[in-house]
Amino acid sequence: MDRFDFHDMKLTWLDGGTTNLDGGTMFGVVPKVVWSKRYPVDEKNNIELPTHPILVQFDGHNILIDSGLGDGKLTDRQKRNLGVSSESSLNKNLEELGLSAADIDTVLMTHLHGDHAAGLTEMQEEEYVSAFPNAKIYVSAVEWNEMKNPNIRSRNTYWKENWEPIQDQVETFEDELTLFGAITMIHTGGHSDGHAVIKLESGGETILHMGDIMPTHAHQNPLWVLAYDDYPMDSIYAKERLMKEALENEYNFSFYHDAYYRLLKWSKDGKEIVESLQYKEKNI
Repeated sequence: MDRFDFHDMKLTWLDGGTTNLDGGTMFGVVPKVVWSKRYPVDEKNNIELPTHPILVQFDGHNILIDSGLGDGKLTDRQKRNLGVSSESSLNKNLEELGLSAADIDTVLMTHLHGDHAAGLTEMQEEEYVSAFPNAKIYVSAVEWNEMKNPNIRSRNTYWKENWEPIQDQVETFEDELTLFGAITMIHTGGHSDGHAVIKLESGGETILHMGDIMPTHAHQNPLWVLAYDDYPMDSIYAKERLMKEALENEYNFSFYHDAYYRLLKWSKDGKEIVESLQYKEKNI
């Protein structure tokens, strides 16, 4: 597990499982000859996309950003379609840190697609129950409504077993929500209608967690959006606005799906990585 001390906050990247998805889908209309220079791809055109819930420990709170793939919830077909090479080890990770799922008091959901939300529930005695029974779970009101009432496109990723057991724990927000005076959830839309990004502020610095509108460092360009995005122009507008703010103010960026970087900071012109917490080397 990689850890990062961010002034009064401590961040730990947990193992929520790993997927391997089609690179063309992950980079939309961007040609492979262009994006493959930024992110490694295998002979099947798949790219490695782990799911890394981030444990944020701050002011006595144990806060989780997203929840991973879960363990034992996916069918063989789902594993095949998602290219799952491993499922979640989150409970084992927490145990290694001297914690348990019961110690998580806050869960921040960027959105509720299966690869982010499946870890919210688990099977016990042949029924699904909350995986974090003592947590308040925060998500945008738009996303929560769509989770419960999916449309023809989204119903394949909003699964009732991920939301029905946690209904009483969910608290929603409209445009923005600030918690503990230091963590702000901002509704952006784009990847999903209710997608949100998360700002962490400590010691006069900011970490911006862009969720799935920038799932890896290679998606830095505002125009590089996913074919999975339900509202791609909203993703572009949100990325353009947030990247301008972040680069001008020298924010750090953290990632949920990046197989190579946990955290990094770009130069003000966005052309160079000036600081990073690297997970492993890229081989391109």
